Amino acid sequence: MALLAGNAASQQAPNKDKTQEQAPAIKTEDQAAATKNAPQEKQKFHSRKDRLSYAIGADFGRSLRWQRIDVNADLLVKAMRDALAGEKLLMTDDEVTTTVKTLEEERKQDYEHAKLMLSEKNKKAGEAFFAENLKKDGVVTLSSGLQYKILKQGQGKKPTLGDKVVCHYRGTLLDGTEFDSSYKRNQPATLPVKSLIKGWSEALQLMPVGSKWKLYITPQLTYGERIVGGIAPNATLIFEVELLSIQDKPGTQAAQESP
Repeated sequence: MALLAGNAASQQAPNKDKTQEQAPAIKTEDQAAATKNAPQEKQKFHSRKDRLSYAIGADFGRSLRWQRIDVNADLLVKAMRDALAGEKLLMTDDEVTTTVKTLEEERKQDYEHAKLMLSEKNKKAGEAFFAENLKKDGVVTLSSGLQYKILKQGQGKKPTLGDKVVCHYRGTLLDGTEFDSSYKRNQPATLPVKSLIKGWSEALQLMPVGSKWKLYITPQLTYGERIVGGIAPNATLIFEVELLSIQDKPGTQAAQESP
């Protein structure tokens, strides 16, 4: 997961820039079904041209099915034959362009509508969660809206905004789905505090090294209404963060060892 600001990929970490519910997607259950379908019979292709022709057709057909674009297969095949043969089409070039463009605009509107509905649903679910969570024992609520619970309190130094920290973490959604974990990679992440999502940056500066906290982060302190790496808009994210150490800054050790 990207925990860093911008489009940095995860080592990974909470990027300013995975869902309560998955982000709205064009893919449907048909995609999963299609990918599980084994070949009916082993087709013997007699040339590279034959294999390529079938592969392109299969890829195009699956794409239409995944996107739930309802077409007349007979007319689709006829249009492809006519276009490949250079014959006169049943539509003018302008009509073809306009029809396809209209479809694209309709699909974009459908996508934006689905995104908006999911965003509102996640927002309400998050607000209800935080309202109840703040009543629980041990949960601290900050003025920013960030909530945290101390699972283990360390005794080390607290990071500053300019530090890099070494930590283990696990990220989950409200429904408990785990979307990222440095523990599963068996490797802690090294992260620049100032480049992380706001919720992480704020919490880390309050955590002494050796601490393990559970963070409950509002969308305003993560990705807001954006869809990032599969995380839906207005998703509430929950992290367990274990602060292992603060990385030495270049030259620090040398300076300490000099007479």
